[in-house]
Parts: sequence; C-alpha cells; structure tokens
Amino acid sequence: MKAKELFKKINQCELGEFAEIDIKKIASDSREVTEDTVFVAIRGVNVDGHNYIDKAIEKGAKIIVCEEKPTAKATEVLFVNVPDSRETIGILAHTFYGSPTEKLELIGVTGTNGKTTVATLLYDLFRYFGYKVGLVSTVCNYIDGEVIPTEQTTPDPLTLNKLLGRMADEGCKYAFMEVSSHAADQKRIAGASFAGGIFTNLTRDHMDYHGSVENYLKAKKSFFDALPKSAFALTNIDDKNGEVMTQNSKATVKTYSLRSPCDFRAKIVESHFEGMILEINEQEVATQFIGRFNASNLLAVYGAACLLGKRPQDVLIGISTLHSVAGRFDSLRSPSGFTAIVDYAHTPDALVNVLEAIHEVLEGEGEIITVVGAGGNRDKGKRPLMAKVSADLSDKVIITSDNPRLEEPQAIIDDMLAGLDRKEMENTLSIVDRRQAIEKACSIAKSGDVILIAGKGHENYQDVMGIKHHFDDKEIVRTIFGKMV
Repeated sequence: MKAKELFKKINQCELGEFAEIDIKKIASDSREVTEDTVFVAIRGVNVDGHNYIDKAIEKGAKIIVCEEKPTAKATEVLFVNVPDSRETIGILAHTFYGSPTEKLELIGVTGTNGKTTVATLLYDLFRYFGYKVGLVSTVCNYIDGEVIPTEQTTPDPLTLNKLLGRMADEGCKYAFMEVSSHAADQKRIAGASFAGGIFTNLTRDHMDYHGSVENYLKAKKSFFDALPKSAFALTNIDDKNGEVMTQNSKATVKTYSLRSPCDFRAKIVESHFEGMILEINEQEVATQFIGRFNASNLLAVYGAACLLGKRPQDVLIGISTLHSVAGRFDSLRSPSGFTAIVDYAHTPDALVNVLEAIHEVLEGEGEIITVVGAGGNRDKGKRPLMAKVSADLSDKVIITSDNPRLEEPQAIIDDMLAGLDRKEMENTLSIVDRRQAIEKACSIAKSGDVILIAGKGHENYQDVMGIKHHFDDKEIVRTIFGKMV
C-alpha cells in the first residue's frame, strides 16, 4: 500500500516525497520493524515507544508517527506528529487491512458481566440464520467456523484489524466483539466503525487499572459516545448506569429490561436446572439457560437481532436452539445425585447473579457449596466482598486459589477471609490447593446439593508465579465423578 493511501484518513498529514513509498507493515514494537514499515511510537503503561524511535530508524523505518518529535531529527525520515498515537495506529491499521468495517456489520458488547455470553450467543444465532459470522471474545475468536486463539478480551489495533480484515475477505456479513474497558481506554478500537453497541451492566472491576468506578464507567461510556449516528445503542435500564451510558450517544438508543417499560421486555415464566421459559415482548420461548442474569443476556441478544433486521418470531425460534457458553454456568450431574456448576464469575456481582440463579431453582431444597478464589495482582478491594457474597448466599464456602499470578496464594485467601465475621467463618474452609478444594466440596456434597466452582470457567490453566500450568475445573470435576461410578 502506498503511504498516501495509508495516511488518507489522518488529518493535516503532509507526506511530500514520502507519499509514494510502499508500506508493507505497521509496527509499534521497534523489534518488529523492517524496511517499508511505518513505526508508531506509543506511550504505554510501562514503556514509551518514543524511546525506541532511533532503533526503528536503524532498522529501516522511513515514516515515524509520534506525539513528540525527537530533538535530533534523522535525515531521510518523515516524522508525522499526531496528538494521539493510540488513536492514529487504530485508524492506520483499519485502512491497512482494507477498511473491514465498511464491508461487514460490527457489533460491540461492553459491560462488567455478560459480554462473552451476549457476543457468543449473537455469533451462534446469526450462524443459525445461515450467515458467515466473526467473533472476537475472551474465550476464543472465530472466523465463521475457524478457531483463532485469543489472549486478550479485545486485541491490540493491529491484531484486531488483521482479524476483521480476514473476516471481511472471507465473506462474513456480521462480526460480534467484546469491548473491554481497557480496550476503550487504550483506543484499541479506534478506526473501526460499529453498526451497534450493547451495554450489559456495570459493577466494580479492574480497579487496579482504572483507579475508580467513575473512571471505569467513563471508559465504557466512551464506546457509546463514539458510535456513529447510523448505529444503534442497546442499553440495559435495569442497571443504574444503563441510561448514563447512552446519554451522549449519537446512535439510535433502544432499551431492554426485566422490570421497567422499555423497547425489549422479558420476564421469567418458569425455571429449572434444564432451562427456563421466558416471555419476551409477550411471546413465550423455551431456553436452555437459567437465572435472571441469563434472561437479561438473552433479552440483549433478542433486541440486537431485531435491530439488525431479523423478524422477532425468527429470533425467538433461534434463541430456543442456543446453549450456554463454555465456562458460563456449565452444569454437571454427579452419579451420587448432586450438581456441580463451573462458572467464570470473578466479581462480587457475578457471584450474586450465579448464586441467586441457583437459589431460584433449588427453592430451599438442597444446600449450596461454593468454591471460590480471587486473582492475584488485581483489584484487592473486591476480595473480601467476594468472600462475603459467597458466605451470604451459600451454606458452605471453600476459599481457595484462583490465578495467584505473582502473589502468595495464602495472602490472597487471607484478604478474602478478612471480609467474614465469626459466624460466617464457622461455615467456611480455606484450602490453598484448588484441586483439593474441589475434591473436598465433592466429598461433602449430598444428593440434591449444588456445588458452585467459581472464577475460572473456560480457562484451562492456573497462573502461578508467571507460569501457566494446565488446570481445568470442569476436567477435574469429571475425573472426580468418574471415580464415583
């Protein structure tokens, strides 16, 4: 691609004699620079790319995008000065990979909980309708049926646009994407044009990064502020922040709720461990999900599908075929008659949602045993809150390790136990080894009981001192059940 074509959407950019240079790569890491590479210097959380401009030039970069030009300027190199390198690399990446969101309809899903479920169910639903569809999610990325492994909820701009470009080239009509608060704040989605945005909910999370709930909200809200007039913004008004999210959006705002008058309304008619019957906009549908939080997720899916032009009756039929996302309320029945549920819930609010869903089905029959931990090197403030929620809504609690990362597992457990009073401690055990904690829960569960194993869900590893060891909650449960036969 010629430089003049690559930079066509960058305002007030004078390329001069560099306009006809062939560009074969964009890089923000100087180690990846070769000749014909545009190097974009980005100020990161830990590293400032401006310190590596000389290195990029040594390796052959002829065009340098930066927020601050070096004092000693190299000859035969063009410095493109921009106010925000993060935003610029997104715009350049989108152009470089063929402006994919001009060829497919991209829908972003943001919120503390439910992003993965809503995005994945929309992907499944539109494949059911017969379309080629892309998915960008925490669990896995997909180009129609092709699996593309993922490491971040929302990839960096270069990875994201390369992925979207492949989706467009391979004929995908729609793409559904989780938009994390980090991605919005770091402008990883800059340059992409969204056909719609969905807000699920907002509760405390990622305080280690954002510093306050207000900053966390602002990051999420910036996604809706940037939606174009042609897009829709679908928001959950059961959440107190639902209307705040869309108050400055240029997009067409639509609402969904389980409680209030809105555009898309639902209520739970019947619920059991095999699923629930919902009434959505006065039409009943049988689903393979349980819990109010999943009713809300399915309502978001219904609303988005309708806003994308699908007939309501067709959407309901499609919803009846959907099943749970990996690691989200995965239910396994033991030979001795108790149920184990593996769920990704790793915030206080997510734990409340899952535990309340279990209570709704049990109706006082059987006990709830919760196995839960908290991640290391993350928001410490939520640790005692997670233990407290677990104790309030469970009959027995086993506090254990999640992904301790670079922290001592026992120190994390101690932080969690600090949230419990003496009476709550009487029904609480602490077992550092997560496998042993799951085994203990299974050994004390009786027929009719439910074990919730929370925090890791779809993850098949445990991060200990920077090393990822194979660890799969569901796999361990199956092994335990196998020994019961």
